[in-house]
Amino acid sequence: MYTKSLQGLSLFGLVLLCSCGNGEIADAYGNFEATSVTISAMGNGELVFLNVEEGQKLNADQKVGLIDTAQIHLEKIRLMAQLQALDLKLQEAAPEVAILVRDKSNLIRERDRTERLLEEKAATQQQLDDYNGKIDLVEQRINSTKRNITIANRGILAERKPLEAQIALVQKQIQDHKVLNPISGTVLTKFAEAHELVGTGTPLYKVANLDEMKLRAYTSATLLQDVRIQDEVVVRVDEGEDDFKQLNGIISWIASEAEFTPKTIQTKEERVNLVYALDVKVKNDGTLKIGMPGEVIFKKKNE
Repeated sequence: MYTKSLQGLSLFGLVLLCSCGNGEIADAYGNFEATSVTISAMGNGELVFLNVEEGQKLNADQKVGLIDTAQIHLEKIRLMAQLQALDLKLQEAAPEVAILVRDKSNLIRERDRTERLLEEKAATQQQLDDYNGKIDLVEQRINSTKRNITIANRGILAERKPLEAQIALVQKQIQDHKVLNPISGTVLTKFAEAHELVGTGTPLYKVANLDEMKLRAYTSATLLQDVRIQDEVVVRVDEGEDDFKQLNGIISWIASEAEFTPKTIQTKEERVNLVYALDVKVKNDGTLKIGMPGEVIFKKKNE
């Protein structure tokens, strides 16, 4: 079980100050965020192990923990034993039918002999009729035996399906007690330790993919007029005290409504200005951190 959340810090100033370096003024300002996933327990019991540490990189579908499955495993063994007992109850029609078929074969042979004797006037019609009656009776017993065993087996098989469903459910619970990391990323926070008792929904750790960061920035409606989703932009971040580094970014989202400038703005006058939020996706070269401030420069259409 896991839930998604956006991890970020407060905005830095939205004031349109000249940046260092070439003196070009940025068009939008914001802070870097990352989409994080909180992995929670999907079972109840003792956390046998949880092999994650803050800052550790994990692969998708990597097994990182286990919740005790001893009780569930014993329940599975019990259900499997019941299933095997049902299989032993299944009846075979072949042995009983084989005896009746042999009796029928003997009666047919005697009937055929009686027919020949009747032609020679050495037997009576009544004797022949008796054999035919016995053959019909055996045939009925064969059909009745097959039908009764089929009905009995059908009842046994009807008990089998609910047991198979219970076994499948227990197997799913065993699988849920394994802690599998859902996405490739870096562990941000660890919430639980081995040997703690956990329940369904208990947070275990939080992971985020830091290979691609999101810069949540704000700008004015005027500067946003010619900007579209999927536009390429230049992203600047501080590098040292008096310099900055430039990265390429792509606009992935633009707010449809304006909002008041965040309260972290520097001056009282600028706090009442309306601005638009936008998200810029940036490949992380290893230097970007959650909460780090950044600037956006929109590329002119004729560039």
